[in-house]
Amino acid sequence: MYIGLISDTHGVFDDAFKEFLAPVDVIWHAGDWGGDSSFADDIAAFKPVVGVYGNCDGSGIRYQFPEAQILKLQGLTVLMTHIGGSPGHYYPSAKILIESHKPDVFICGHSHILKVMHDSQYNLLYINPGAAGLQGWQLVRTALRFRIEEGAVKDMEVFEYPKKLSTFAR
Repeated sequence: MYIGLISDTHGVFDDAFKEFLAPVDVIWHAGDWGGDSSFADDIAAFKPVVGVYGNCDGSGIRYQFPEAQILKLQGLTVLMTHIGGSPGHYYPSAKILIESHKPDVFICGHSHILKVMHDSQYNLLYINPGAAGLQGWQLVRTALRFRIEEGAVKDMEVFEYPKKLSTFAR
């Protein structure tokens, strides 16, 4: 399965990201979609979508997506939630989910910081795709794509797209 991973779009899903994500089979969204549920429908019209809601999402997105997803694919257990923290500093509710479900891969958003690393304490791959949207302090908008095959995450690629200076005034 070829997966595109985004988070923190805050209502922005433009052509640069569509081009990067065009070859994937599915888009995973780690919360803070922005806009109403029609924004999620627009992304789903482009590619099938699996996601969670974030702290900035309204009732339409919260109705459409859960707070956390547990996915089982190709022999891996994947846990996705929006507010997760990071290895050694997990948010309390994320830590409970990690300890309960013992995922092989933990995905979260919220920080707007792209980070992919092995967490030796929980023996999992931690993935935060950063922020694909314009809102926030990050200087670069980011997304990931990777394959899940034979019980492993493979061929991970990072997409970086600079924010324009004019967006800082928003």
